[in-house]
Amino acid sequence: MDQNPLPRNKGLMRHASPGSDRSVPLALSFALFTILTWPPAFSEAHLQDRIVAIVNSDLIMLSDVTREFETEQERLSREHRGGDLAQRLKTAEYMTLTKLIERRLQLQEAKAKRVEVSDLEVKQALEQMKRQGNSLDITDPIQIQAVRDQLLLMRVVDQHIRGNITVGDSEVKRFYQTHRNRFALPEEYQLSQIIIHPRSSDGVADALTKARRAMDDLKRGEKFEDVAMQYSDGANSLHGGRLGLVRQGELLPTIEQAVAHLVPGGISDIIESPEGIHIIRMDDRKPKQFRAYEDARREIQELVHQQKSEEMYQSWLLDLKNKAYIEIKFQPNAATAQR
Repeated sequence: MDQNPLPRNKGLMRHASPGSDRSVPLALSFALFTILTWPPAFSEAHLQDRIVAIVNSDLIMLSDVTREFETEQERLSREHRGGDLAQRLKTAEYMTLTKLIERRLQLQEAKAKRVEVSDLEVKQALEQMKRQGNSLDITDPIQIQAVRDQLLLMRVVDQHIRGNITVGDSEVKRFYQTHRNRFALPEEYQLSQIIIHPRSSDGVADALTKARRAMDDLKRGEKFEDVAMQYSDGANSLHGGRLGLVRQGELLPTIEQAVAHLVPGGISDIIESPEGIHIIRMDDRKPKQFRAYEDARREIQELVHQQKSEEMYQSWLLDLKNKAYIEIKFQPNAATAQR
């Protein structure tokens, strides 16, 4: 293998897979439980089961990988072909196994810490998923166990991570100063426009000729408003072509690019777009502004908390791997080869 995301634990790691994946995202809702409604396992006629990994005293079987991997395999098979597909399948299989190992380690930790989930909590979670439109059989023991495991994972992560994180004012202010552009408000323009619509699919040349005459008049010093009234096909031509207030990002990309460097009073070159032929004047523009710190403070707290949670989660997961006995017996494309 080319990479080894699972650390070699004091000589106990014999074989490890490339890639890594998070087994428990740090922002979970019951809507995400749909990932747990696994497809049915293959029958013994199609799959000869065997051990693919040992995680401390737990075994991960080939059927576990196959069941978890099936949806992703189908997606990749639709989107890729040939050697590219084979490589993507190989990587995805190892990532699937890594995810299963990480999940098993966390469930073992939950058991060691005596973290429990009641039958009532599982029932309520299943009922909520059902109300959200998820198609599942709330009497299926596999799906019931999957939901119970997910609740356990959420709870053990809460105990180890979320409850141990604080976000101070100094961290919030530092994030605001470091990522200030993240809190920039869209720039605002006051624009006027001359627009000429081609009369037919073959009329672009005529429209361009008309636009050049309008541009010549502007260069001779005629008022933009007068030229707009004479040449523009826009509904606002009688008002001097005024478009009013426009925010950055609301314009067609070709026009946005053309006016990006105009100063107030500046006039663009002739612009072609799917809407027609344009000449734009920048009447006014507000300088770049930023959301006030107090307005963004709550959002920044959540962002910093999420960032610290992710860092602590990855560190905790790495520690679980370093302390564990993990033996990989998996071969590339083993799950797909036996379909």
